[in-house]
Amino acid sequence: MQIILSILLGVSLSAAAGFRIFVPFLVMSMAGRAGFLTLSPEFAWLTSTPALIILIVATILEILAFYIPVVDNFLDLIAVPAAAIAGTVLTASVITDISPMFKWTLAIIAGGGVATAIHGVTTALRGASTVMTAGLGNNVVSSAENVSSTSISILALFSPILAIILLLVIIYSILKLRKRRKRAKTTINREDDIVIIDEEGSSE
Repeated sequence: MQIILSILLGVSLSAAAGFRIFVPFLVMSMAGRAGFLTLSPEFAWLTSTPALIILIVATILEILAFYIPVVDNFLDLIAVPAAAIAGTVLTASVITDISPMFKWTLAIIAGGGVATAIHGVTTALRGASTVMTAGLGNNVVSSAENVSSTSISILALFSPILAIILLLVIIYSILKLRKRRKRAKTTINREDDIVIIDEEGSSE
C-alpha cells in the first residue's frame, strides 16, 4: 500500500510540474526539510539549504516570466523537455524500497509522461488564448496554472488520491473551456460568412 501511495504522490507532483516546473520541487524540498516527506537517498540533497534557496529563486522567476507577453509562449516551447525531465525526477525521488530499474522505468513512463501531457494541454490553452485575445488573456491562464501547480503539490503531501482527483477536475475544466472557445469561434466565423453573403446579395 505504501508503494502505491508513493507512486500516486510522484505522479501528482509530476502533474504539478506540467503546470509549473519548479513549484513541486520547492514544495517537496520544504516538506523534506520539515521531516514531513522522506525522499529517496539519492535525492536527499534537494532538502539542503543551497537547494532550497535555488528553488525559491527559480520558482519566483518562473512564475514572473509567464506573465510577460511573448516570453510565456517561448517558455512553453522550451519547457516541453524540461517538464518530462522534472516529472521523471519528481516521481523517482519519492519512490523508495523498490528496484532501481523498476523505479526509473516507472518514473519515466508515469512521471515524465504525465508532466509532458499536462504541459501539452496548458500550452494548447495558452495558444488558443493568444490567438483569441491577442495575448491579453494569457495572464489569466498563467494565474490558473500557478494555483493548480501549488494546490496539487501541497494536496499531494496530505492525500495523493485527492490530488489526482483535483487534477482530473482541472483537466476536465480546461478541456471544457477549450470546447466552448472552439464553439464561440465557429459561431463567429459562421456569422461573418452570413454577413459576406448578405453583402454580395445586396450588391446584386
